[in-house]
Amino acid sequence: MCRYKEKRWDSRRMLGSGGMPSSHSATVTSLAVAIGLQEGMGGPAFAVAVVLACVVMYDATGVRLHAGRQAELLNQIVCELPPEHPVSNVRPLRDSLGHTPLQVVAGAILGCVVALLMRGSS
Repeated sequence: MCRYKEKRWDSRRMLGSGGMPSSHSATVTSLAVAIGLQEGMGGPAFAVAVVLACVVMYDATGVRLHAGRQAELLNQIVCELPPEHPVSNVRPLRDSLGHTPLQVVAGAILGCVVALLMRGSS
C-alpha cells in the first residue's frame, strides 16, 4: 500500500531532512551569529562560518529540494505499477530531503534568535 503524506507525528523526522523550519539552516546561522558576537564580524572565523551557512542553505533549497521532488514523483509512479511489476514492491525513496526558501529563512531566523538568547544567558 502506498503512503504519500501521512498526517501523523513521526519522531524520525526530528533527525531527518526537510520540514519547517530548516534545522540545518538554524544550526549554521546560529554558529555564524555566535562567532560574530563573540569574536567580531571582521575575523576569519566569522567569514568561514558565513560561507558555510550560505553553502548549507543554498544546498537545502537547490539540489536536495529538487532531488526530493523527483523522489516523490518516482514513488508515485511506482505506486501506480501493477503488483506483478518487478519494482512494484521496492521500498519508497525518501522524498523529504530539502527545504523551500521559506523553511530556510525560518531556520535562519530561529538560528539568530537562539544565538542571541544564548549570548544573553551567559
